[in-house]
This record gives sequence, structure tokens and C-alpha cells, in this order.
Amino acid sequence: MLRAAGLTMPEIAGRLGVSKPSVSLWVRDVPFEGRPGRTGARRRGPNALQRRKEAEIEELRASGRSRIGELSDREFPVAGLALYAGEGSKRDGCVAFANTEPRLIKVFYQWLRRFFDIEEDRLRAALYLHQELDLDAAIDYWSSLTEIPPAQFRKPYRAIPNPSIRKVKHEYGCLTIKYCCARTHRAVMGLVHALLESAGGQPLSREQVQGRRLVR
Repeated sequence: MLRAAGLTMPEIAGRLGVSKPSVSLWVRDVPFEGRPGRTGARRRGPNALQRRKEAEIEELRASGRSRIGELSDREFPVAGLALYAGEGSKRDGCVAFANTEPRLIKVFYQWLRRFFDIEEDRLRAALYLHQELDLDAAIDYWSSLTEIPPAQFRKPYRAIPNPSIRKVKHEYGCLTIKYCCARTHRAVMGLVHALLESAGGQPLSREQVQGRRLVR
């Protein structure tokens, strides 16, 4: 791990050709100690504005965790449906979801396995990965996360880097999980339509909106 070896986040971002926010997400749980004998300008601590910002972010994250808690067997399928309504495939025949964010991928596959009767050997995964990134490492990473065997990964799409179009690259690429079953997809879309119809009912009054604000 580059972070454990003492590299800074800018150094890791430069080496992998990814953004510093992506590196920050990946290494947030990795203990860091600077390399011995390191020379260069002394790193300044965060200023007052940055400290206030970080404190507010952590406070609201804690508030969010407290408000959401653990999703019930009724809340989890609704959350999964909302995620699929925004990001999932609407084309008839296959339930498919693509993302670079491991936590969203995890929500999707847990939701699919928990609330639908699927056959594991029919699950397929495919990667969109830039050519200079490590394909074997990416497959190992996503296979471990999703518990989909590497043998069920389809041929990846290896993107050719074009700095004039895109500079940010995700180390493990973008994963698509697909389950081809027309009945399952139609069941999902039936629930999605029911959710949207339920949520799109009568508009709230100004008083109701003010009473339901999530951030107070």
C-alpha cells in the first residue's frame, strides 16, 4: 500500500493518475507516518476556516448516522429502489447497476441478493478501466467486495487515456453488475414505478416542508 509506505496523498494521486479526493477516500483508514529523512517544506496544519469546516462535516455525519440508524426490512428495499431508480438500467431484460463508489456497489448487491430470488451463477460483472491501471488488482478488489467469482467477470473495456478530456481516473475502475432475467427486472421496475407514484403525490405545503427539513 502506497500510503502505508509513507507516500503523501498528492504523491499517490500523481503516481496513479487519480484525484486527491479519491485517494483520500481509499486511504482514510490507513495509518500514516511520513518517510524518515524526508526533506522539503514543513507541512502546515489546517487553518481556522478549514477546522470549522471539518468539524461541521463530522458533526453532520454523526447526526446523519444517528438519524438513519440501521435500515429495517421495510426501509432497506425502499432505499435500494431509490438508488436503482436513479442509477440502474431501465432497459427491459437485465437488472444492471454501474458505479465507481464501492459503498454504492455494496448497497446494490446486498439489496439485490436480499430481496430478490436470484441465481448466483447468473450474476455477471464487467469493468471499465483505463489501460495503464492494473486489471488483475481491480478484478481482485471488486471480486472480493461483491463475492462474484473472477470467472463471472466479462471482458473489460480498457479506456485509452485522454488528458484533454479526463484527468481523474479511478484506481479500480467502474464496475457494472448485471443480472439478466426479464422477470426480475420487471419486478424491480414495478416497484420503482410504485415508489415514484407514491413519492410524487400531493405537493407539501410550505408549513409541511419547513416541518420536515432534514438539516436544522
